[in-house]
Amino acid sequence: MSVRFAVSSVKEDEDGITNEPASASSPSEASGPLSPVSPPPRIEIVEYGREPHTYQKDGVEEDETGEAPSPTSPTSLTNAHDKDKEPGVADSNELLLQPKVLLYETGEIPGNGPSKHNEASPFIDLEKDDPETNLALYEDEIHRRPVVSTILQGLVSYNPVQPGEKEHQQGEGKQVPRKNQLGTLIGVYLPCLQNILGVLLFVRLSWIVGMAGVLESFIIVFMCCCTTMLTAISMSAIATNGIVPAGGSYFMISRSLGPEFGGAVGILFYLGTTFASAMYILGAVEIMLTYIAPQMVLFGTITGPEGQSNLFNNMRVYGTALLVIMGGIVFVGVKFVNKFATVALACVILSILAIFIGFFVTAGLPPSQPKICVIGDILVNPPDNDCSFMGPNNTVNDLWKAYCGEETNATCDPYYEDNHPQRIPGIPGLGRNNEFVKNGLNSYMLAGDAAPRRVGNPERYEIVADISTTFTVLLGIFFPSVTGIMAGSNRSGDLKDAQYSIPRGTIGAIATTTTIYLTSVLMYGGTADGRLLRDKYGDSMGKGMLAAQVCWPNEWVVLIGSFLSTVGAGLQSLTGAPRLLQAIAKDNVIPLLGIFSRQSKRGEPTFAFFLTLVISEVGIIIASLDAVAPIITMFFLMCYLFVNVASALQTLLKSPNWRPRFKFYHWTLSILGAGLCVALMFISSWYYALAAMVLAGGIYKYIEYRGAEKEWGDGIRGLALSAARYSLLRLEDAPPHTKNWRPQILVLCKLEDDLVPKHKQLLTFASQLKAGKGLTMVSAVVEGEYVDNYGTWQAAKQSLKRVMEEEKVKGFCEVMVTTDVIQGLCHMIQTAGLGGLNHNTVVLGWPHGWRQATSPQAWRVFIETVRNVSAGHQALLVPKGIQLFPDNNEKYTGTIDVWWIVHDGGMLMLLPFLLKQHKVWKNCRMRIFTVAQLEDNSIQMKKDLEHFLYHLRIEADVQVVEMMTSDISAYTYERTLMMEQRNQMLKQMHLSKRESRKEIQSLTDMHRSKVPSTTISESTISEEDEEEPFASGKTTKTKGDYGSLDEKVSKMDPWSPEVQKVVDIHHRARDSKGEESSPDDVLLEGATPTNEEEPEPKKKMKTLPPKGDFGNLLDIKPDGSLGVPDERNVRRMHTAVKLNEVIVQKSHGAKLVLINLPGPPKMKAGDENYMEFLEVLTEGLERVLMVRGGGREVITIYS
Repeated sequence: MSVRFAVSSVKEDEDGITNEPASASSPSEASGPLSPVSPPPRIEIVEYGREPHTYQKDGVEEDETGEAPSPTSPTSLTNAHDKDKEPGVADSNELLLQPKVLLYETGEIPGNGPSKHNEASPFIDLEKDDPETNLALYEDEIHRRPVVSTILQGLVSYNPVQPGEKEHQQGEGKQVPRKNQLGTLIGVYLPCLQNILGVLLFVRLSWIVGMAGVLESFIIVFMCCCTTMLTAISMSAIATNGIVPAGGSYFMISRSLGPEFGGAVGILFYLGTTFASAMYILGAVEIMLTYIAPQMVLFGTITGPEGQSNLFNNMRVYGTALLVIMGGIVFVGVKFVNKFATVALACVILSILAIFIGFFVTAGLPPSQPKICVIGDILVNPPDNDCSFMGPNNTVNDLWKAYCGEETNATCDPYYEDNHPQRIPGIPGLGRNNEFVKNGLNSYMLAGDAAPRRVGNPERYEIVADISTTFTVLLGIFFPSVTGIMAGSNRSGDLKDAQYSIPRGTIGAIATTTTIYLTSVLMYGGTADGRLLRDKYGDSMGKGMLAAQVCWPNEWVVLIGSFLSTVGAGLQSLTGAPRLLQAIAKDNVIPLLGIFSRQSKRGEPTFAFFLTLVISEVGIIIASLDAVAPIITMFFLMCYLFVNVASALQTLLKSPNWRPRFKFYHWTLSILGAGLCVALMFISSWYYALAAMVLAGGIYKYIEYRGAEKEWGDGIRGLALSAARYSLLRLEDAPPHTKNWRPQILVLCKLEDDLVPKHKQLLTFASQLKAGKGLTMVSAVVEGEYVDNYGTWQAAKQSLKRVMEEEKVKGFCEVMVTTDVIQGLCHMIQTAGLGGLNHNTVVLGWPHGWRQATSPQAWRVFIETVRNVSAGHQALLVPKGIQLFPDNNEKYTGTIDVWWIVHDGGMLMLLPFLLKQHKVWKNCRMRIFTVAQLEDNSIQMKKDLEHFLYHLRIEADVQVVEMMTSDISAYTYERTLMMEQRNQMLKQMHLSKRESRKEIQSLTDMHRSKVPSTTISESTISEEDEEEPFASGKTTKTKGDYGSLDEKVSKMDPWSPEVQKVVDIHHRARDSKGEESSPDDVLLEGATPTNEEEPEPKKKMKTLPPKGDFGNLLDIKPDGSLGVPDERNVRRMHTAVKLNEVIVQKSHGAKLVLINLPGPPKMKAGDENYMEFLEVLTEGLERVLMVRGGGREVITIYS
């Protein structure tokens, strides 16, 4: 990312307002301390791609609002580098992750310099000096992590584009749309409708009804449609589990089950789509040669068994020619294909409407054409259409010759004598002649049969079956009619709202086509004669299509419509298949396919396109529509199988990223859909099923073999060891993807004297987070030498195991014995785990009572651990008020409030979701609060956050809190002073043991001379003495109370509350010489220096006005005579106080409050202040979880 720094000094006028820039200072001057008269310089970090627009008007630079920018606004700074920079270099990821931040280097506090300061103004004008002052506590975080508004803006501007689409549109001179606007109807419903309703509806469905009967045909259609419906439900769950830019089922499966399954299923899906193009081409040729233009036949007759070879040769010739023509259209202009798709869809809809109108028209009109010639159950096609027993005047006709011979008195075939030829209406009409009952049961025939269980003789003009039919065969032939449900998901990059449109459009299209197919089965069964239904090619009607004969008003509506729709579907397959292969090749999961990732200058997958033509030609060479259909069935069923498996697996594993917005989904539906896919595969063709599985298995093993390593073991244990070793090595290769990220927790426990964890609720909290699965490790540190404490180490480990069992925490525990607790915890953070099975999240307890601790060790251990966790780029969870956290047998109802201040990779969003998977928090609602600054648009920010949550599939109430007040209150100022006074005193008194005793003794001596002896009594000082004195020397005792007091003071710890009392009394006594003031009014000037290299000199004690006057600090003259705290501390305290006020106001009734944990100070000199800031930030809240991300994204909007 390109960044520019613009540094300028500014001068203040008499009102303190900057009005003109001063000359640029040299680097040496910029790095040195600022002079009292120089206001702080501005440092602006501006991200390219987010430049503010400025306009020039009358010599004055204006922003988009038409107002001249203020000198402190970003538009007032020049950018010479912009001239050399190409526009649009920042991509979407860069805009999403990098914030625009204004940093102000602090100089002297306004009022300390010679410039006049308005007495009515606050001490620090935050609005003028720093626009981010309301978040000063997080200023170090903002430098490295973007604020919430930047994240939301980047999300809203994101535009998923399919691979090659942008280049293709730019190559045609089109402007790439910034946002896709296709809705449910145009983007999903109609494309799915076009792909599902194909050639088999017109040329095979009536034949299937005639062979299987109405009942079994209904079952075939229903089973196939149920399979696609269940698959669509699973696909909807995957598609609504994040953004699916492109790739359809391949993208969803590969991202859900990994590259091995994804690559295998992707290849199968590609082959299925390519063979589907061959099927559509063969169907178009069959319609053209059989029904539209029979005169175009090249190799003789195509009727009867003797004409089968001629039909196949014609299919190969015309199919190849049509493939070349369609391939040329696709290669030259995809634009034409997209426009022709609309025409093809209109033809499909018009043809289906004409057929259904025709069904009802036949019910109201008398039977008409076509008339068919039958002999019993046999359908015949006599020459000259002469369907009579004998010719005129008892002469011999062709039928008599075929069944009886040349003589009129010859003996005829008994079947012919018992069943005289007769011509009957082939389409009696809906509901007539009881056709529905007659066609209810199956009439399966073997190849060469003229009627069920009767072998036919084509020489007798009998129409015989060309293939043997069974329930399984017809199932395999029909299933391609219900494929095409992925058309909507393949276009997800073009949809306005894919998560809304894909489920509704796909399921709606399947419901519509299911209704059409099932209704067509019933209509065909109740309208046409069963013998005509079994005539596949319409030989008895003179090569007529039954669907065309039924339709209204004319048969050419269906003939032309079916031909154009079939050609359109073939063009769509030839367009989509190469892009699918290109997507697989670009993923580089199969190195052999690397060449097919190349594309032309227009973004077309040229190499993949030519391979698609070759494979499609293989299907055309097969030449039989009934032979190609089962192959397509296997490929698509394998694809649908893995879609269902992916959904079920994600649900059963309870992956944290599995949050589909589609609510009408359950894992049992995916299991049922997968079972149906397997059943249909083996029912339709077991050998094709085995071949498809072997092919998929071979691809899977090839992809796995690239990095896999064989392991020979002995029995079950060897298999388990091999699997564990293999998994650990796989985890070691690379960090987990964001979708697979789950908190692998390391709980750092403090042990009591009896080696029991001090806060068992830490383990309970960890177990509640483990509803999202993952790893849990519990660790503790025992202080001492390992050789002397081996027994203690064993006992502590057993104690941790026992507590983990009680709290139902499944994981591992470890205890370390060390002489330095801080270093021991640091080692645990670095080395816990094994290989790739290590932690990424640390749970650390809050040091309760750190203010009253007799030693700074408590909070020092905490802060150093925070630093170590941050250095390791691990997430940190700090529960405060852990004793109030619920047990596992409780159930909470209420809200979980998330205060999102800075972006932490999504930890604040993910943790409440994981907690809600547990029964304790399941009934809690989630609320998300974020803070808007002065420059933010709160209304738009709320919309963006709701949009972000929608893509994350997280349901939560959103509130944007405006923190516009920038004046620092007197309470904040006073509290900062008191904090620094206490820390400075304790620093001075935290000397060596001997120096501490002398310091306290000197304070006590001074106290004797100034105050009565009854001020401090022995009862004031704790009776709990240390085991050893601070120093080995003896303290001289005097008689009376003072002697006793000296003895106590000599043993006192300098951090004890008693010492604080002595110090307070000492200051009160010393200040009694001057103006009287209460202990609360005594403040120490000279706060903790912010720079250890250049500490401020110590200053003498000063007094403030009486406590009652603190309400208006503005009356105090800032003339340098008053002790002033460090400005950074004031700003941070201001942030903590203001945020605390808002959080307590909004979330005082919340069951749990989550908030960003500010980063620890870089310099150790500010550790005490850091603890105070956190204490102020969380005051008044029962249960708080402070969260600090590990520096990586843990939640994603993608599938």
